[in-house]
Formats: sequence, structure tokens, C-alpha cells
Amino acid sequence: MAESHQMIEPFESGQVRTCKNGERSISYGTSSYGYDVRCARDFKIFTNINSAIVDPKRFDENSFVDFSGDVCIIPPNSFALAHTIEYFRIPRNVLTICLGKSTYARCGIIVNVTPLEPEWEGHVTLEFSNTTPLPARIYANEGVAQFLFFESDEVCEQSYADRAGKYQGQTGVTLPKA
Repeated sequence: MAESHQMIEPFESGQVRTCKNGERSISYGTSSYGYDVRCARDFKIFTNINSAIVDPKRFDENSFVDFSGDVCIIPPNSFALAHTIEYFRIPRNVLTICLGKSTYARCGIIVNVTPLEPEWEGHVTLEFSNTTPLPARIYANEGVAQFLFFESDEVCEQSYADRAGKYQGQTGVTLPKA
């Protein structure tokens, strides 16, 4: 379905693991029952330097520092936003759930993504929470989370596209919209 419906672009039909400088990368691509996505190089790292109040209805972009690179360092007890390299087009009869990869979870790094609803499309904004008292690394261009796809016997009555959802077609890191 991923290939025939152009559901994931770019799409890797197998599990990809590379070696750079003698170090193995974190895998991405098709897994047993899901798809492991990669994180792009653009990050928004949360900062409290401006003492802004976090308000989802009136979000202040000054709460983040922009960073682009192969490795993002998340401060202790903080978080960063990034986006998938992959662009998704979810069919009308599919719901998609995201879970963090165990490699990150076992280091105290939690990945949070809300469900991808039927007929949603775009790059997925990823939230990485560093729950530890130490700085944590996120590696761009490597696997960071696994997406699981649930196909229904029927198409939904109203899709994300039908509702003209506010995050439809997003590219890059997308901040909260009221």
C-alpha cells in the first residue's frame, strides 16, 4: 500500500542500517508491521531564556532556538521539535499511530506524535522530550520512531481532509496553531 498509494515518500522497502566511521546508524525503513521514520536536520530546541509562557492558543515562537545539523543536543528536562524526512499521505481507511524507537526510549528520550488521521498528509512534526538530568543527542537522517498502520474494513465518515484540518499539507517543523 505504501508504494501503490505513494503513502510514504521517500519509501524504503526494507530495513536500512548503515555504518559511518565504524559506528552503526539507527535503522529506518519497513519493519515487521510498521515503518521506521527518519528525522530531518532541522530542529527547534525549547528554551526558557525569554521567560515566555507556554500557551497552545498563543504560542510564542521565541520559545525555540532554531538549529540545523546532523546531531541535535537537547538540554536536560527539555524538548525539541523536528520533522520526518518522509512525507505521508494517509488513505481514507487507515489510521496511523507513532511510537518511539527503543534505542531512544532506553535513554530517557520520549517521542510524541499525535495520530495521523485518515486522509491527513504532510511531514510529521516530531517532539523529542529529554526526561533525563543530562543533555541528550538526537541523530538526523537516522531512525527515530516507528509508525503503525491500522486499516479499517470501511472508509471513515469524515476524514481530516474533509474537515480541512489546520495541519494538512504541513512541511518542515510546524508549531501549534490555534
